[in-house]
Amino acid sequence: MADTAAHLVDRVLPEVPVRQWVLSLPFALRYRLAYDAPLVRDVLAIFVQSVFTSLRRRARKQWAIGRGHCGAVTFVQRFGDALNLNVHFHSLVLDGVYARSENGALRFHPLPPPDDAEVERVARQVARRLSRLLERRGLGADTPESDSLATQEPLLASLYAASVTSRVATGSRSGQRVLRMGDRIDADDLPVLQGERCASVGGVSVHANVAVPAHDRRRLERLCRYGARPPVATERLSRLEDGRLLYRLKHRWRDGTTHVVFTPQELIEKLAALIPPPRFHLVRYHGVLGPCASDRDRIVPAGQGARRAQSAPSPAFDTTPDRVDGDPMGAASSETPGAASIDMLGSMRERELLATPPPLPHTHASAAPLPDAARARRLAWAELMKRVFAIDVLECPRCRGPMRILAAIHPPDTTSAILACLGLPVRAPPLAPARSDDGVDGEAADQSPADFEF
Repeated sequence: MADTAAHLVDRVLPEVPVRQWVLSLPFALRYRLAYDAPLVRDVLAIFVQSVFTSLRRRARKQWAIGRGHCGAVTFVQRFGDALNLNVHFHSLVLDGVYARSENGALRFHPLPPPDDAEVERVARQVARRLSRLLERRGLGADTPESDSLATQEPLLASLYAASVTSRVATGSRSGQRVLRMGDRIDADDLPVLQGERCASVGGVSVHANVAVPAHDRRRLERLCRYGARPPVATERLSRLEDGRLLYRLKHRWRDGTTHVVFTPQELIEKLAALIPPPRFHLVRYHGVLGPCASDRDRIVPAGQGARRAQSAPSPAFDTTPDRVDGDPMGAASSETPGAASIDMLGSMRERELLATPPPLPHTHASAAPLPDAARARRLAWAELMKRVFAIDVLECPRCRGPMRILAAIHPPDTTSAILACLGLPVRAPPLAPARSDDGVDGEAADQSPADFEF
């Protein structure tokens, strides 16, 4: 999640305004989208093309641009707030269009926020095109639906169907609705709430009220992490006294529901339904941000950094840590300049090696930081923690300087000797069996408290 968001902000999304467009689909279609990858591709193409059409139409009216170039990154989410199966799309769309100037250079033209009528127009266009797509594929209301998943994987099909309708698929409560907690009221008596830049047409819901300014990269990264987040928030999951699991909703529902309750088996079946099928991509790129777009290298930050690196002289030595331009929470260095191998511990020299950092290598006067395109695709765990939580775990608590790896020690005997010399525990804490339904930890109750001391 955090690494994907950092990659998108550093290398994919340019410094232009970005708006999030969210598409939710009818309940009858969610089951099919859970396993039909070609249908997901076609539905997403309809949604993105409808949004791009809206941008180009408004660009012609605002800037008199004949055909602008649009771009977007979409997160395919398979889950709802209550761990139910709900395939929907979060698209981060560039809030404007690119067009070529007289000298052939690409220039971005921002657009004002869409009004409610424009969002409803997009929703109607998506609903109309989606109806035609289902008719062409033989999935319309008047045609019998063929369920290939029920024929090949009947258990998985039952888990999908139950998760879409918020019911239980297995166990003694099979077919019943998932237990809810809260001030339950009849939701049918409540007025339908409509927010700003939100429209619903025939079960197709479109929301476009979240936007990020051009240079607010930190907020954009948080939005990317929200789109790429996992389905389960462990801090909202707790255990009741009777062994059932309580999951707190992020927002109170219209009927007053605040929590859902699962047995351990029910939670497992809900999680099984949220696992995407093989080769089912959850992050997709569109328009000028697509991998095969001809102008992609002229727009994305990674392409601009690569061109700057090609035009600049290469340094003889480069030990400068990788950093993100303009990010005060820049990434820390992941280099290990002095990894040593220790076979035995017993001499003062080896102890000094553990306490004294190795000398810094010589840095050439022309050394320069590597561009974003030259660093590794994946960030180190320490860099991600510094980026997400603003905590530098590699900072020395005494001198506030950067800490480095001094040695990579593999032999178990040597590792035990070093830990014993430093007064640290030699063995790992014992593993306890999983807690049973009656709340007894089994063998863990027979272990003395001394076994857990460090």
